[in-house]
Parts: sequence; C-alpha cells; structure tokens
Amino acid sequence: MSFSPSSSPSFSPVRLNHAVLFVADLERAERFYTEVFGMAVAAREPRANAAFLRLPRSGNHHDLGLFGVGAGAPPKRRGGIGLYHLAWQLDTVEELVAARQALVDAGAYTGESSHGATKSVYGADPDGNEFELMWMLPRDAWGEYEGSAPIERLDLADELARWGGVPTAGQVVTGEPVAS
Repeated sequence: MSFSPSSSPSFSPVRLNHAVLFVADLERAERFYTEVFGMAVAAREPRANAAFLRLPRSGNHHDLGLFGVGAGAPPKRRGGIGLYHLAWQLDTVEELVAARQALVDAGAYTGESSHGATKSVYGADPDGNEFELMWMLPRDAWGEYEGSAPIERLDLADELARWGGVPTAGQVVTGEPVAS
C-alpha cells in the first residue's frame, strides 16, 4: 500500500477520542485501569470479550476500549511496528506528582522526562502496553519549546514549585462518574 498525500485534507479531526487495546486477560487489564487510573466501566460487550472505560473527568462515552484475546496471544514487542504508547493529559502538575506515585505503588512506573512544553511520567500496563501521563505548560509559556520536543531530566519538585495550582487541560467535565 502506498500513500500519496492530497493537496489539502477534506477533514480536520479535533482530538483523539479513545484508544483500543488488545489484552491477554480482560479482567486483569480492567482492574489495572480502574484501580490505577480511576477509570469506570462505561459498557461491557461479553460477545466480543470487551470492556469500555471512561476517565472520571472525561466527556467521552469511553476513553479506552479493552478486548481480551487470551493468554495465548503473542506478547507486545517493543520497537515493533504498531503503537508505541498512549498519552493521557493531566490538568495540574500536582496531578502529575500523584500519578507518578500511583504508578510506583502499582509497580507500573517506567520513567519520566521533560519535553519542554510537556512534563511526563511513563508506565506500562500488565500486558506491556506503554503509556504516558503528562502535564502541559500554559500555551503562552511554551517559548523556545514551540518548535522542539527535547528529552531532558524531569525535576518534579522544581516544576511543582513553579507551576503548582496552574490548570492547563481546558474544559474538564465534572459530575458523577458512571457506575462500574
């Protein structure tokens, strides 16, 4: 299959609405994302061995779909063709600090870095699917990072002292989460 770009796209997506992952053990993956991320089960589809989860402050029907394929499926191979990681945006740098600790406590923490305009911690779910939890600087503070994405050491204490209390995720949905 070859790709030939057109002169101008006829559509313009707004943002990624949800991601879908194949997992070996649906119950284990569901437990990980509900316990570590605080997601709630929005729907289940037993015929497809699937669950659809929603983040507590999301306006989406679901943010993550999980399809159980069984323990006999080949494991994810890092560096192979396919998805590298998912990135979940947090509203405040305080939430990034809390996310880091939650990943450490869950045995899912794999690292952290500063990308200039974004500050990130990384983890992996029980199937090896990698993810990023990130906080973004206010748009007017990007400065030199407007056109770059460095990979530098993250100093969370320094970022907290500088950016504590500054929400940057835009509109956040509040209200009662769906029952799981």
